[in-house]
Amino acid sequence: MPDAFASASRSAVWSVGDLIAAVAEIVQAGFAACTVRGEVSGFSRAASGHCYFNLKDPDGGATLRCAMFRRAAQLVDFQPREGDAVELRGRLAVYEPRGELQLVVESMRKSGAGALYERFLQLKAKLEAEGLFDAAIKRALPPYPASVGVVTSLSGAALHDVVTTLARRSSHVRVILYPSLVQGAEAPAALCSAIAAAAARDEVNVLIVCRGGGSLEDLWAFNDELVARAIRLAPMPVVSGVGHETDVTLADLAADLRAPTPTAAAEIVAPATAPAREALEAYEIGIARRLVAALEREAQRLDRLSQRMARPGEDVRRRGHRLDLLAQRLRTAARREIELQRSHCRATETRVRTAATLARSRSASRVESAAIRLAAVDPRRVLARGYALLADARGRPMSSVAAMAVGDCLVATVSDGRAGLVVASVQSSPPSS
Repeated sequence: MPDAFASASRSAVWSVGDLIAAVAEIVQAGFAACTVRGEVSGFSRAASGHCYFNLKDPDGGATLRCAMFRRAAQLVDFQPREGDAVELRGRLAVYEPRGELQLVVESMRKSGAGALYERFLQLKAKLEAEGLFDAAIKRALPPYPASVGVVTSLSGAALHDVVTTLARRSSHVRVILYPSLVQGAEAPAALCSAIAAAAARDEVNVLIVCRGGGSLEDLWAFNDELVARAIRLAPMPVVSGVGHETDVTLADLAADLRAPTPTAAAEIVAPATAPAREALEAYEIGIARRLVAALEREAQRLDRLSQRMARPGEDVRRRGHRLDLLAQRLRTAARREIELQRSHCRATETRVRTAATLARSRSASRVESAAIRLAAVDPRRVLARGYALLADARGRPMSSVAAMAVGDCLVATVSDGRAGLVVASVQSSPPSS
């Protein structure tokens, strides 16, 4: 292809468009898939979701224009920033309207981050299995700390951000620095030593462990297992503010609270004092008003008591008059009660007498009626009409001739006496038809 292109270029006059198209065809055929390493520069994301940036050599020599369309950009698991060392995989192309060489990016990952990220995931899984990141063991931050400890580098911007934020929001808070390395092979041991010093001295209410942003390699000290364990062993609550919001380290997971940046960590541990001061001033004004009102009420009460004490005779007369009224009401009430009881007794007596009269009348009527009924059944009245009552010698009534025999001795009872009889004959009456 290069030989044919060279031969054609010597025997023909190219238009600009044809020449760029021919070059684009050669580039696309020769670099259909390639991987490039470099630093991100001028990264921007359009409203459409497509991303455009430059990839340059670390020494600032060559620069390659890059385009990453939305489909590929959605697969990137981090936010590219200025200076990030990355590895890009894609294809070379020529942007024909301007004749620019560009790399159409299909995938992006941080340079050298693959092995480190795998190690991070392994450590995270191990510590998570031990329960080091459990939410149940997280400690609550004190609402108004008097002193705040800071574990960070003396030369980093994170210290300046934290101190400035605390001075602006809560100037009364005492800030104690526990200096430490935050990058490099010796940083994990230094961080553990600084956290242990804060624990031993026991002079702060809350501890901030922080540093500024950087690559995964720059932040690797905060992914050390010993650092994570030291944070959990600290006696005071620990707030982690490492890197930027997209950076997550083992120190963030082990801390009692993770802040996206060092500045945010300072804002979290020390609430702004201005609103609290305003609230206290409002309370002070309210208490003062209530005290004044209470004093005025008590002063008026004292004035009334003093006026009453200045005229004791009038008070005695007023109380005597009230006692007279009560005595009169008592006498009147007693007489009224006696009259009421007498009236009640008279009414009760009348009702009793009336009831007794009615009862006697009803009893006499019942007795008279019973006497009439008794007289009507008196056997002596029957005997007076000529009848006789026959009985045998033992006194048993004889009501039938069937119980009699000739020669039986009977007793006949009449209205004025008795007579002994001897049965001379017995004759039965014929039955009535």
